[in-house]
Amino acid sequence: MINVKPSGEILGARVEGLDLSQPLSPQEFALIARALGEHGVLCFPEQMLQPAALKAFSAQFGTLEVNVAARWYQEADLPEVMILSNIVENGHPIGLPDAGQDWHTDMSYSKTIALASVLYARRIPRRDGRALGNTEFLSMHAAYADLPDEIKQRLRHATALHDFNKFWEMMRNEKGSQRAPLSEEQRRSKPPVSHPLFLRHPITGRDVLYANPGYAVRIDDVPAAQSEELLAFLFQHQLQDKYRYAHQWTEHDVLMWDNIGTVHRAIGDYAADEPRLMNRCQVMADRVFEPGFLAKAP
Repeated sequence: MINVKPSGEILGARVEGLDLSQPLSPQEFALIARALGEHGVLCFPEQMLQPAALKAFSAQFGTLEVNVAARWYQEADLPEVMILSNIVENGHPIGLPDAGQDWHTDMSYSKTIALASVLYARRIPRRDGRALGNTEFLSMHAAYADLPDEIKQRLRHATALHDFNKFWEMMRNEKGSQRAPLSEEQRRSKPPVSHPLFLRHPITGRDVLYANPGYAVRIDDVPAAQSEELLAFLFQHQLQDKYRYAHQWTEHDVLMWDNIGTVHRAIGDYAADEPRLMNRCQVMADRVFEPGFLAKAP
């Protein structure tokens, strides 16, 4: 029997009694999708998944992205499954380092945005018995609800421009980063795109604040100075502690989070000799906006 245990915080729930290596029934699919919208972050503990099984589970919710900037960090013959790791073998990193990433929303830089990210923890760094490398989240349902009415009215039809290169360059400037600049081919494959600043969430039916410090570069059709001032206000507003939730990892956790209703960051509090290894899939929001999504079998 599946048991969804809310964290008691603004986000988060633990989902027990489900083996993700097996296909979901229509009822299980609908339960997970609704829980994802309601709780924003779902942890499925004690899963034993090969990369192909992680791909199969994730693909039940939408088309999977193949990341154009991480082609060297993908599982063999599974380009949809990325390797995130600080492990270096024979002088070469085996995965894309994700330590210390600042607040962002996965794939807001894409024409088709992300519904969810799905991470599987294979190795977790520990120090003095304490797990390191938390992933933190912010609730964009709550952030939108708390916005002043004047801001909601003023920006209700506004769009914001998101640029993949903004975040990539921020990560390249991190101390010790080995990331190369994006190539011209990569830049052309991911040009800046605009999305509504306020989005109606396709699962909850409530509005969310869809902007993040990692990728949003300006509000369209307003003077540059006003755009900068408004984005600064929105970023400061959404980063308040009252919207925050932290997940502490354990090996064999599968963490699935809603990229429409949350913003997240990775905490880089572990050293190079404290190994961390994850697999990740990115689920595109190409099916969730279709009518009857919750009623459809995978």
